[in-house]
Amino acid sequence: MANKAAYFSKTPCVGLCSTVYGDQVCRGCKRFSHEIVDWNRYSESQRAAVWLRLEQLLEQVIQARVELISAVKLEQALESRKVAVDAAMPLAMKVLRLVSRLGDEPLESAGLRVRGEWGGMTTRQLRDEVDQTFFALSQAYYDRRMPPVA
Repeated sequence: MANKAAYFSKTPCVGLCSTVYGDQVCRGCKRFSHEIVDWNRYSESQRAAVWLRLEQLLEQVIQARVELISAVKLEQALESRKVAVDAAMPLAMKVLRLVSRLGDEPLESAGLRVRGEWGGMTTRQLRDEVDQTFFALSQAYYDRRMPPVA
């Protein structure tokens, strides 16, 4: 059984923080700058809320672009490439982490298939497009929900 509390306690940080350069939304993990600063002070429920927002935004992006054709091949691909995943991690997060490791290898080798208009992209192009769209959604969320800084 997946332990969501343990999963949510881990930081979403991917080691590519852009908030040090003044971004309000990190281009790496897509958290807001105040969430990064306050992460170690957050309660379990606050951390879970951040994770759930990130997962929901990413799910929109991944589901529109990628479909799972073999869960077995996906798990084998994650394991063979030593991609750090958690049992509680949603499919979209696993796909994002794997796509970053595939290089130009086709998604089909990992039990995935690209949908519709994104079908002509290389794996690297798809990775970049997913990252840019995920960032744009996170930025839009921030712009809608966070009060302007005076």
